[in-house]
Amino acid sequence: MNKFIVVDNPKAWYFLNDSSQVIAAKEYLTNPSFAALKNVRIFNLCKDFRYQSKGYYVSLLAEARGHLPLPTVKNLVDLRALKLVKIVSEEFDDLIQQSLKTIKSREFTLSIYFGQNVAQKYKELSAMFHRYFQVPFLRIKFTYTNKWNIQNIRAIGVSEIPEDHKESMQLFAKQYFSKKRYDTAKASKAIYDLAILVQENDPAPPSNPKAIKKFIEAAEKLNFYVEIISPKDLSRLSAFDALFIRQSTEVNNETYTFARKAQQENIALVDYPDAILKCCNKVFMAEALQNAGIASPKTTIIHQDNISSTLEEITLPCVLKLPDSTFSFGVKKASSKEEYFQLVKEMLKSSDLIIAQEFCPSEYDWRIGVLDGKPFYACRYYMAKGHWQIYNWDAENKDDQDGNADCMAIEDVPKEIIDIAIKTTKIMGKGLFGIDIKQIDGQALVIEINDNPNIDAGVEDRHYGDQVYTTIIEALINRLNEK
Repeated sequence: MNKFIVVDNPKAWYFLNDSSQVIAAKEYLTNPSFAALKNVRIFNLCKDFRYQSKGYYVSLLAEARGHLPLPTVKNLVDLRALKLVKIVSEEFDDLIQQSLKTIKSREFTLSIYFGQNVAQKYKELSAMFHRYFQVPFLRIKFTYTNKWNIQNIRAIGVSEIPEDHKESMQLFAKQYFSKKRYDTAKASKAIYDLAILVQENDPAPPSNPKAIKKFIEAAEKLNFYVEIISPKDLSRLSAFDALFIRQSTEVNNETYTFARKAQQENIALVDYPDAILKCCNKVFMAEALQNAGIASPKTTIIHQDNISSTLEEITLPCVLKLPDSTFSFGVKKASSKEEYFQLVKEMLKSSDLIIAQEFCPSEYDWRIGVLDGKPFYACRYYMAKGHWQIYNWDAENKDDQDGNADCMAIEDVPKEIIDIAIKTTKIMGKGLFGIDIKQIDGQALVIEINDNPNIDAGVEDRHYGDQVYTTIIEALINRLNEK
């Protein structure tokens, strides 16, 4: 397997031997030759892993390209979820207390470089944190009350490493990159019952109240105890053996933390944290669809260096999308050059990469619901009145904010629509997805892959009725049986 070390400044890594292929983050993100490589492991050593930074996108696009990144996007997001960090740390509390018992002060900072610390006595503790979080440079602050507790944990860049630690860091780096095998994060233990996560006053809930009631009825018929939980109930999640997320998913809200904790504790889950990370980012989606050879509207990833040249590939009008846009929020249409440059400039303030896509007008979009690789409902969503999207949040009349929908039997949907929907979900693996597809001049084009798709009573269940709800509960039972 080829190994690439992706950094901000390759010259700073002069000390690595010639067998290590060190490349700049910008090169990996923008040079199309890297997207075509196979059998590749990516070591992401960027200085900034914040959401939608270059470091974040290196790991995200590596996953979209089928490369193996360390750290993964999941590792990076885990660090920001303080509740999750504390939950994970409880599992090796004994090791923390044993390792720090001789420290006399009430504060201690542990710096970890490639799973090691400059002091040999913290070797086991450093290795344990590295196995969980897989981030090359970690800094953990502990405080002491009646015992040692984690105050915070964060990724650091090379510039934050003290001068007297750099020689050791360089040695650890050489040892690390000479290895043949790399640790993966340790899975946690399992626990038990069905929790449905619902947020009160969710601005765009994936299920209406009547649908939630139908999910409860379907689960109870299959011998589940069901409880509706809120984002405040993370600490109670371990009391359940299954979790179904019916809150709008975002990388930066509670849904990811719930999904990640459920996954770590081997709780049966719909849907997985990987789905939230990947489907909530249209940069990943564009790269993944292209890499899998799936037909979609012509798409370009825009960054600071190709703003003007993009117009040579994508004609106006075009659609511009923020990576984490959902329900048409953060999706704009540029009809003129002036409007294009204005919108791009504004969008690049919040993300290093955004999406430009050719405008493909249509009367409706197909939505195929796919669960664990099998289609189980099919809808056509029509454009909002007088608008080019399904949702028009600026409509003065609330009834005009979204278009009509109809629902039909899977066998009545054109075969090419079903085939491309199934092929598309293979990018994501097992889970619940809604595949949005346009049919333009007879060709099926995938617009988006949605995690946590809408299941509303009176819409998605209009043809198959209660079987839609039962199918999802049965998937949770299958997950439990697999354990």
